[in-house]
Amino acid sequence: MSGFDFEEQRIRQEIVRLDAKRVLLQMPQGLKPQATKIAKIVEDYRAIPIISSDPCYGACDIAEADAASLGVDLIVHFGHARLVKEEKTPTLYVEAYANIPIDTTVAHALPLLGAYRSIGLVTSIQHIQALNVAKQILTEAGKVVFIGDVGQMGYAGQVIGCNYSNATAIARQVDAFLFVGGGMFHALGVALGTSKPTIVADPYDNRAYTITDEAQRILKQRYANIQQAQNAKIIGILLGLKPGQKHLDQALQVKALAEKTGRAAFVLAGREITPEALMEFPSIEAYVNTACPRISLDAPGKFSKPMLTVNEFMVVCGEVSWTDILKKGLFEN
Repeated sequence: MSGFDFEEQRIRQEIVRLDAKRVLLQMPQGLKPQATKIAKIVEDYRAIPIISSDPCYGACDIAEADAASLGVDLIVHFGHARLVKEEKTPTLYVEAYANIPIDTTVAHALPLLGAYRSIGLVTSIQHIQALNVAKQILTEAGKVVFIGDVGQMGYAGQVIGCNYSNATAIARQVDAFLFVGGGMFHALGVALGTSKPTIVADPYDNRAYTITDEAQRILKQRYANIQQAQNAKIIGILLGLKPGQKHLDQALQVKALAEKTGRAAFVLAGREITPEALMEFPSIEAYVNTACPRISLDAPGKFSKPMLTVNEFMVVCGEVSWTDILKKGLFEN
C-alpha cells in the first residue's frame, strides 16, 4: 500500500480480538491518502471505520477524547511508536515502516561526511528497520558509527519531534550526525538539540544535504525572540491538552518563576495552539509554551508575540544563560 507497511493482518487480528464494532483511524498528513483503503479493511470485518480528519502531530496526539465521544472500541494510530503509557481506549500503533531502499541515499551522504570520522546515526520510526544497512555503509567507508539508546524511545537511534535523547546521549562522542529519512524536520531537531553538524540522507528525494545554515538561522531567531521577551510583564503559559502534551506541573512552575521575577502570568489550556487563538488575548506580551516545543521552534514567525520554550524563558528570567542552553541543547530541561 503506497510504499508503507500498514500491517493489515495485524489490524484484522486486533479487531477480532477485541470484537471491535467501531474503529477510529488516526494518521499524520502524509498517510491520510491511504485512509479510505484501510477503512475498507475495517469494513471487511463488519466494524464501522471512522477516519479522523484532524491533524495528527505525533504519538503525543492520541485522539482519546474523540474516541470516547464516538463510542469507539479501538483506535488505530498510524506512523508513530507508542509514547503515551496508558490509553483510555485500546490503541493499536501501526508504525508504517517505509518500503524504500536507503543505501543509495546514504552513499550520496558520504562526501558530505568526508571531514568527520565519528558519526551519530539517527532516524524516524519509518526507517528504523534500515538503520543497520546505513551503519554498514558508513562502517565500510571508514566511519566509526554510534547509535544512541537511552530507553526513552521505542528503538535505538529513533528520534521524534520533541525527543532527541538518543542523539544527545552520544553527542560528545561524535563529530556529526546523519539523519536517514524524509525532510529536515527531525534533522533540525537533532542539530538544535546537539549543536552538531547534521546531514540528511533523504530516500524519498534520493539526495543528501546539510542543514547547518538552517540550524544557525533558527538559533539566531531564537535569541532574537528571547531579547524581544525581556521587557514583557504579562506572560501567557500555554498548557497542551493532548495526552502527551499535558504538563500541568511544569506550567505551574513557570507561572511561579514568572511571578517571582515580578511578572503577571496566566495559564492558557488548549488542544490546538494557533496564532488565531492567541490573538484573543491582546494584553499578553509573550508566551511560554509547555506543550510541543516544536511550536516555538518551527513557527515563531506565525505568532505576533514572542513564543518561548521553557528553557528560553529561564534565560529571560536570568536563571540560566543562553550559552548554557546551547551547550545542553534546546530540547533538554
